[in-house]
Amino acid sequence: MAKPTFFYFLFIVYVWPSSSVMFNLAPNTQKCLKEDIQANQLVMGEYEVSDVPGQIIDYVARDTKGHILSQKEHITKGKFSFMSEVYDAYEICFISKVPPHQRGIPQEVSLVTKKGVETKSYEGIGEASKLKPLEVDLKRLEDLSDSIVRDFILMRKREEEMRDTNEKTNSRVLFFSIFSMCCLLGLATWQVLYLRRYFKAKKLIE
Repeated sequence: MAKPTFFYFLFIVYVWPSSSVMFNLAPNTQKCLKEDIQANQLVMGEYEVSDVPGQIIDYVARDTKGHILSQKEHITKGKFSFMSEVYDAYEICFISKVPPHQRGIPQEVSLVTKKGVETKSYEGIGEASKLKPLEVDLKRLEDLSDSIVRDFILMRKREEEMRDTNEKTNSRVLFFSIFSMCCLLGLATWQVLYLRRYFKAKKLIE
């Protein structure tokens, strides 16, 4: 029985990681963390910033088009959440602001983010639906399986798009190569004919 339990543990660890990062933010700088997120997916996060008197850190979450999804000024510790509208690379930026008269020092920022299935509270779902612990685990695995299937479908779609792009690029490169060869052959033929007429005019050849 130990072997199935071990693989079950690996399965949970692999498909259900929570993203956690910690870094030092230099004074009057900005650091952004980017991640690809599927459409209509809930993203939740929790941040904590080391307190330095006089120094301010703001955060903003936005998509590649610059649309602001969540933001807050003068942060120290808190949570945020937003819903993605389309598949895109979303970014969360932390911005340090230090008054000109003050010598700034780096501040430590910790961030934990969850998305999709990770944001669900299965304990609350189990209590509301009066499910047994095993049924809650099965519900969790079912949602994880659906999430994995959607990820694979999306990866396959992107692979098909990339393959189509590569095929179009190869076709264009082949056409350009043939066109270049034809131009070179035409230029070489014109040079030979021109030189032949020139040498005949100079009576160097018959």
